[in-house]
Amino acid sequence: MTLIERVRRTLQRHQLTRSTTRVVAALSGGPDSMALLHVLRALDRDGQLHLVAVAHLNHRLREAADVDAQFCAGVAATLGVPFVGEQIDVAAFAADEHRSIEDAAHVARHAFFERAARQHAADVVAVGHTRDDQAETFLLRLVRGAGARGLSSMHPRNGIVIRPLLDCSKAEARAFLQAEALTFVHDASNDDVAIPRNRVRAELLPLLADRFNPRIVKVLAAEAALARADEQLLDELAAAWAREHLSQQAGGIRIDAAVLAALPQALAWRVLRGAMRETAGGRLIGFDHVQQAWDAVTAGGPAFDAPGHRVERTGSFVVLTSRPAGSAGRPRRPATGPVTVFRYTLPVPGEVTIAEIGCVMSALVDTSGVARPRADDASAVVPLEMVAGGLAVRNRRTGDRLKPSPAGHRKLQDLFVDRKVPREARDRIPLVVDGADRIVWVPGHAIGQEFHVTDPLQAVVILRLKGVGGSC
Repeated sequence: MTLIERVRRTLQRHQLTRSTTRVVAALSGGPDSMALLHVLRALDRDGQLHLVAVAHLNHRLREAADVDAQFCAGVAATLGVPFVGEQIDVAAFAADEHRSIEDAAHVARHAFFERAARQHAADVVAVGHTRDDQAETFLLRLVRGAGARGLSSMHPRNGIVIRPLLDCSKAEARAFLQAEALTFVHDASNDDVAIPRNRVRAELLPLLADRFNPRIVKVLAAEAALARADEQLLDELAAAWAREHLSQQAGGIRIDAAVLAALPQALAWRVLRGAMRETAGGRLIGFDHVQQAWDAVTAGGPAFDAPGHRVERTGSFVVLTSRPAGSAGRPRRPATGPVTVFRYTLPVPGEVTIAEIGCVMSALVDTSGVARPRADDASAVVPLEMVAGGLAVRNRRTGDRLKPSPAGHRKLQDLFVDRKVPREARDRIPLVVDGADRIVWVPGHAIGQEFHVTDPLQAVVILRLKGVGGSC
């Protein structure tokens, strides 16, 4: 089967396009996106869709980025397809938003796709993710502890984004380019094995193929498809049950505990998590939150505060009550006056009271694969795998350094000076450090660049700072 035939089958199987569908092709200049563009051009000529534009976002992360942008513009001109090109300083955006480079690039790309689609009245934007990319994503999420939602990996369609090459291999894309004598650009950053995805591609997948299963890419992509089908069915069943059985009340939701407990646990937990997320206004609800709420359902466990709401057992019902807007915890303003040196072990999961400054630092593990909260002055989200050696909370020490941005390390003292933190308040700022005493988070100011989340669905630790007696 040719690459064009495979893509045609994928488009039909997942109902991604019709003959009237207006498509923007996202083009990086690399082999996968180049193959996709020319396949879409062929399908356009056959009247199976309308290719209305080529879109390229220059991330300004590499010296060759401008050359790549010019290459993409030239390809579009040669094909006679309108070109949409923009550029963004992703490194600066990542620093401003307290995101990793990879996450910031992902957010910037999807915002750009939305703009490109609006500009050309397009229905979808096609990207060049292949079956190999799917296998890499599955492995990354597996080793990071993702649940079923995370293991479903990349979907053929996500909003306006479609992935026509998801059933095709990278080798097939390269063979197509070679047969058609088509050129492409090489992104040197893909060779950096310090990046987890590149390490999976260069080291883990070849090892699995050589030692365990030569068809490992196809097998893992199939596993992702099975997980996606299971996830979709369970979500639909949970939503239908919730519509029939959940009772809305002022400020929250009431659930009959016995009726919920009678469900299969996989379905009951999904219903409970959905109700908690709704009551919490969409805030992140992790595995630990659902497990604690399940204790209230099955064993009459004690009431507790979850993100954005309270969970309590009232007679035969579990009641979820939203907290008023603005009641979430925030770090208190640093008090003046001297403070003694402190250092406390921070259990993961768990919390520790810092008596010297009247605050509590908590750490919650989340492996659910649902959307995580935005970092703010009172919270941070870091990869679980990066803090496996343990965490501690302490105040500053002479010589403390951190890497607040891709630009490199700098003295903590200089950061405080730049942020105009009063000298008398600096010893009162609790620093979260890892087992090697590297600074992970400076509340209200910075997350260490090494500790940014690189995959929206990877297992994470959610750090929160609150005043004693407050709520997370």
